[in-house]
Amino acid sequence: MKQFVFSIGAAALLVSCGSSHAVTVKRELPTRNSVRYSHTKELDSRFSGSVSRTISHVLKDAEKYLGSPYKYGGNTSSGFDCSGFTAKVFAENDYQLPRRSSDQAQVGDLIDVRNIKPGDLLFFSTSGGSRVSHVGIVHDIGRDGEIKFIHASTSKGVIISSLNESYWNKAYLHARRVL
Repeated sequence: MKQFVFSIGAAALLVSCGSSHAVTVKRELPTRNSVRYSHTKELDSRFSGSVSRTISHVLKDAEKYLGSPYKYGGNTSSGFDCSGFTAKVFAENDYQLPRRSSDQAQVGDLIDVRNIKPGDLLFFSTSGGSRVSHVGIVHDIGRDGEIKFIHASTSKGVIISSLNESYWNKAYLHARRVL
């Protein structure tokens, strides 16, 4: 009986995650995101490519979790959700972030996408609208201005993605600098 109840609960969790993803995919591209996409491609070259020792440590700590699975509410290498991942990585470097992504979106300084640097936090609305529901850490910026970020993806666990990917570009809300 316990196994049956567990199976039903697990199936409900999987179905609910899948349904929210499908809604996001069907969302139309708002004008504001098209503008942000062009800004991403036109990222200015003021970023020299060097980062502080603290940011370097944050990025190395984030990288050590690459491949860790996604787990709702998780904040350990056995499983992370997006805000658990960012909170854990920053805590390992003596910087305390709030636990929820919507609360993390209120910390630090709001920055323009053209001024993003490694170590900054990117915030997204993966369910439509303007409510923060996902967070990632800027990992690197390519010579062509491509912004890559490391985050805990619901489908692939901790990975590095690009802000140029259509899904993430459409969901992008803003960036904050906390270090």
